[in-house]
Amino acid sequence: MAMKHGSDTSDSPGRGRITARLSAEKQELLQLAAELSGSTLNQFVVQSALRAAEQVIQQEEVIRSIRLTMAESKRFFESLDQPAAPNEALQRAMERFRKKKSGSRNSKSGTERRPRHV
Repeated sequence: MAMKHGSDTSDSPGRGRITARLSAEKQELLQLAAELSGSTLNQFVVQSALRAAEQVIQQEEVIRSIRLTMAESKRFFESLDQPAAPNEALQRAMERFRKKKSGSRNSKSGTERRPRHV
């Protein structure tokens, strides 16, 4: 993709231009999606690119906003390496999950349990 800047006199001031080369098959796919969404091809491509850009920026902001001290980082990784034993509520939830997954009323009949890591 190439972006032309304000030096191009055919564009109005303050507006950029983006061009892209793609196969006819990809262009047809984008055209179909644009038509299905009630947009022109240009509107569809610009709106899709803007949504993707906003999502990438938002994810990066979340990642950058997570700040841990050295002690917090150590505690976090220790908890990953040595998780706490499951409490009663978690055990009940797992039992309900196993029953639902196996489709039986008795989760111990025919269900396979994975060994616990200690």
